[in-house]
Amino acid sequence: MSRHADIRRLTAPDIRARKGGEPIVCLTAYTAPMAAILDPHCDLLLVGDSVGMVVHGLPNTVGVTLDMMILHGQAVMRGSRRAMVVVDMPFGSYEGSAEVAYANAARIMKETGCNAVKVEAGPTVAANIDYMVRRGIPVMGHVGLRPQAVMVEGGFKAKGKAGEERRLILDEARAAAEAGAFAVVVEGVAEGLAREITDAIPVPTIGIGASAGCDGQILVTDDMLGLFDWTPKFVRRYADLKAEIAAAAASYSADVRARTFPGEAETYFSNKG
Repeated sequence: MSRHADIRRLTAPDIRARKGGEPIVCLTAYTAPMAAILDPHCDLLLVGDSVGMVVHGLPNTVGVTLDMMILHGQAVMRGSRRAMVVVDMPFGSYEGSAEVAYANAARIMKETGCNAVKVEAGPTVAANIDYMVRRGIPVMGHVGLRPQAVMVEGGFKAKGKAGEERRLILDEARAAAEAGAFAVVVEGVAEGLAREITDAIPVPTIGIGASAGCDGQILVTDDMLGLFDWTPKFVRRYADLKAEIAAAAASYSADVRARTFPGEAETYFSNKG
């Protein structure tokens, strides 16, 4: 029997039940080691399509593929034990026919073992959420700033400032919840709108750049750890790992150049036990 058999992983009903209760703690993860570190501290780990920018150096998330998401989803599932793992469906994988959306979601879940998928809940997506949920796929929605729509929007911009846009975002959140989404990410909106969405839908809202007026919060872990020179204004840096990694690399480089780095086979094998 697995030594982890006594650890129960959180599921969609567990997260949904947290509406209005204890805040839901979420972070992104893309690798097994990072997932293992974050797992004890999080309720939900999101394998975000932000992996395209954070890990692969893409200019936005549009170029992320289904295979990329599956590869990173598999890694995060290997590294985590308790947190619910949700995998983003990448651009172009769910916006068309409901049948194609379901087939792609089913492939993600089969090949990764993850607990749910996430979709950016634009105006045409609610019907596909309903189709997937009715066929056994737990789905998380995402409204407000939608990174996959960056080409249409002309960049990453705060959303919901104008009356019509505000109404549209609220309607999209309601539609996602009514279609069966167990939670909705709310990104890049003002506090007033975030609270209005949270009050309007019966499932938890998880904010990112949307104030504390949500049922939970999520950050891109690499932003939180200070691995980049620039981060969004709403991000609180809890560490400065870029400077620490650079310092460690510099120390290692100095040791190698000074020929003081121990690299003997005996040292390697003794450390490996």
